[in-house]
Amino acid sequence: MNVIELAGVTKRYGARAALEAIDLTLPEGGTLGLLGPNGAGKTTTLRLLLGFCRPTEGTVRLRGRDPVDPASRDGLGYLPERLIVPGRTRVRGFLRLHARLAGLHGADADRQADEAMELVGVSERASDRLASLSKGLRQRVGFAQALLGPPDIVLLDEPTSGLDPIGIRDAREWIQAARNRGCTLLVSSHVLSEVERTCDSIAILHEGRIAARGSLDEIVREGESLEDAFVRVVGA
Repeated sequence: MNVIELAGVTKRYGARAALEAIDLTLPEGGTLGLLGPNGAGKTTTLRLLLGFCRPTEGTVRLRGRDPVDPASRDGLGYLPERLIVPGRTRVRGFLRLHARLAGLHGADADRQADEAMELVGVSERASDRLASLSKGLRQRVGFAQALLGPPDIVLLDEPTSGLDPIGIRDAREWIQAARNRGCTLLVSSHVLSEVERTCDSIAILHEGRIAARGSLDEIVREGESLEDAFVRVVGA
């Protein structure tokens, strides 16, 4: 069963096409790395799946539903490229709020928030205001809220942004753990090495179109790295 489906999707902003005739599917339990240069349409794709914007043409389905249907987002985790949060909010309060938004209540919401903080290594900062955290720590908190529930679909937009090498290694482990429990993941990233390690299929967007789609073995030729294949597909 395909959890994510885009069929003939075009998204225009005025005369500019951010996406042009996109066809993309991701089956339940699959992990897709969405690659492309800046402006290729990666974030627009995620915004369409979340119902933040509507396609100009074509259809978008999340679990077979239109993304504007709130039921399509049950069990969905999302980490945006830029996590914008009220700076005065404290870490534990922020995660408790998101646990409640994920459908948890009372002690269950508190427990999930505490477990998420432990998972991403911010338990000692539970009472700190988000505005006082470094970018890397805020990214860890962002990961924590995306993994609350736990979700069965996770959309990650530049998940390693702001993370140091240890944080990148930790993020890889969080993604792998989600994969191991059957979560469906779509990861939009510029960090090709991390996509190579964590995703079982790849789609490369270029100028709003799918320039390549398949498994790593199908996209990367003999003797190439993923970086070599990426440059070959999109041009230098």
